[in-house]
Amino acid sequence: MKNLSFALDNGLTIKEYKLIVSRIKREPNINEIGVIAAMWSEHCSYKSSRYYLKKLPTKAKHVIQGPGENAGIIDIGNNQCAVFKIESHNHPSYIEPYQGAATGVGGILRDVFTMGARPVALMNSLRFGNPKNKKTKNLVNGVVAGIAGYGNCMGIPTVGGEVYFDDSYNGNPLVNAFALGITSKSKIFKGRADGPGNPVFYLGAKTGKDGVKGAIMASDVFEDDKNLEKPTVQIGDPFKEKLLLEACLELFKEKGIIGIQDMGAAGLTSSASEMASRSGNGILLDLDQVPKRDSSINAYEMLLSESQERMLLVLKNKSSNKINKIFKKWGLDSKKIGEVIKEKRFLIKYKKQIVVDLPVSLLTDDCPMYKRPVKKPRVKKIKKIDFKKIKTNEVELKNLVRKVISDPNICSRSWIFEQYDHMVGTDTIVKPGSDSSVIRIKGTKKALSLTTNCNSNYCYNNPSRGATIAVTESTRNIIASGGKPLAITNCLNFGNPENKKIMWQFAKSIEGMSKASLMFNTPVVSGNVSLYNENSKDSIKPTPVISMVGLIDNIKYCRDQFFKNEGDDVILIGKIKNDFGSTIISNYYKSFNNINNCPQINLKSHKKINDFIYKLNRSINIKSIHDISEGGLIVTLFESCFNPDNLYGVNIDLKSLNFNTKLQIFAESQGCYVLSCDNKDSDKIINKALEQKIYSKKIGKVTKDNFYIKDYFNVSIDNIYKLWSNSFPK
Repeated sequence: MKNLSFALDNGLTIKEYKLIVSRIKREPNINEIGVIAAMWSEHCSYKSSRYYLKKLPTKAKHVIQGPGENAGIIDIGNNQCAVFKIESHNHPSYIEPYQGAATGVGGILRDVFTMGARPVALMNSLRFGNPKNKKTKNLVNGVVAGIAGYGNCMGIPTVGGEVYFDDSYNGNPLVNAFALGITSKSKIFKGRADGPGNPVFYLGAKTGKDGVKGAIMASDVFEDDKNLEKPTVQIGDPFKEKLLLEACLELFKEKGIIGIQDMGAAGLTSSASEMASRSGNGILLDLDQVPKRDSSINAYEMLLSESQERMLLVLKNKSSNKINKIFKKWGLDSKKIGEVIKEKRFLIKYKKQIVVDLPVSLLTDDCPMYKRPVKKPRVKKIKKIDFKKIKTNEVELKNLVRKVISDPNICSRSWIFEQYDHMVGTDTIVKPGSDSSVIRIKGTKKALSLTTNCNSNYCYNNPSRGATIAVTESTRNIIASGGKPLAITNCLNFGNPENKKIMWQFAKSIEGMSKASLMFNTPVVSGNVSLYNENSKDSIKPTPVISMVGLIDNIKYCRDQFFKNEGDDVILIGKIKNDFGSTIISNYYKSFNNINNCPQINLKSHKKINDFIYKLNRSINIKSIHDISEGGLIVTLFESCFNPDNLYGVNIDLKSLNFNTKLQIFAESQGCYVLSCDNKDSDKIINKALEQKIYSKKIGKVTKDNFYIKDYFNVSIDNIYKLWSNSFPK
């Protein structure tokens, strides 16, 4: 066991090292240990999560490509398809916020355009610690700048996302990057290495020492800030990636492409071994032929380097003539570095010697899969409240509203998204700030609706229901934009899988996600698992982020959340209950302290209301649609008033809702919407809801200046808007 110590340093366990020795009938050398350790890391192999991931629904008539490729693909009609995926770059973003976030964007873009699609939109899901901490402020500034710097330079709009703050992320922020592209069904490319004898080409930027062991680092726990290794973080060059994008899209017009894959986590090792595995072949690479940025780089470093803006390509033997011409035109390297072989082995040459000789299956299909033990944590008793006994006066309500509307998890995020170019490409119809962002599809009447969601407090208190709610809120966002929900990509962020309670959270989250995905026919077509998100003190709260894509069949049905006209009627669809568990109000109102629960949800009635709103939007000219989520009805009404073009107020009467307490305006009941419409249409809506046995009430009108709720309070909409819009920068 002469190399055991090195194996342990690379993240392998003693048991895993012994397994490797038994499989290959010898001790692996240093280079082989590095290759296996990277491919067996959580980040690449999903060894702790694969057992549960198999339970997710992944198929439907509109799914062209599910999990297992660089990105998922769905059919959007007219021979077109949408290609999308979300991935984490959590650990790198903590070590070096700007480059960590920037290269997260670069990597997810390559996952999309390597499938043959031109990227048209970016989103992100971000989690940070306490906003009062200096470290949090530095992370927010660096991460936002990194996302903006890469996306803006690439000329791809960042159209949506979410940002949450919670103490559990103090030592481990989450940076999840989403990208979407569009291509035709006849121009889809996959990561394959078919045809023994076909050449393997290296494309793009030169290989350096940045990002070495990045996949291994992403599968480890942060013990303290002192031991963070900056060389494990990649360095991005968005201008070079823009050249790579255009060169690849030009290349895709040529014949003879067998397969292409991004060199992401584990770099050359993962791309080569995964392509060979999918085709049932082997691969031989000569590292002496790899374009290098640093002449001192050795075999181990080349195999594990995660230098950015690189691709691996397999061509038919007769089709390699034009490739050098195309890539020379774009100022990029293109060089033959190997070939596909019939023997199912991963062979690496360096200085004319074979330095790695392993079965391809050992790096891919035969990675260990662990069914980690699970244990349900002790649950605190839920505090029972007699809601009818809770009395509040106007002053208390006004103070409470001000606290909630300025809360870091409720207030405006414009400080962030205004740093992103969300209009480049001129296809953004609904900009960041509404329920969903909407991107039109050039040359058609269609558009795509995009959203991302997860409430980690819900998932912490009830992982199954919390994950269900992440899916259902996403469907409401898509419905509110005028779209039909189609499919999901997810980013499952959790703590240490060796902790039984963490694995219980993971298993229950998958369970809840699966139930909702089946109900709404929104299969999971791609995604990422990020584990070991913790430091020596705490684990993050479970954060299974859902990004959903929907289709708007005609742009005329596109909607946003903002009131449009003074005098329009305001209508509530769906019944508001006493759903105060985990609500934002718990932070500010003593009666709700220590409530450990999350809102109830009925999937059948939720889908019925979704379908009703979708069809209603196609028969009546609804002016705005906004779903109720964090902060409840009161926050939904405020956000509807905050039209970027013209502020509005409301005159509301909630008497007909028969609330148990006035605080019910903060209840986060699931499956509810607030609509606005011309007063001549409101009775039609109420009658249609009555026919479908769906709860609906006309609750007021859109007005000019004041936000007035009868028997509750009356405030200036201008003052509340200033409080909401200025709180985040402060």
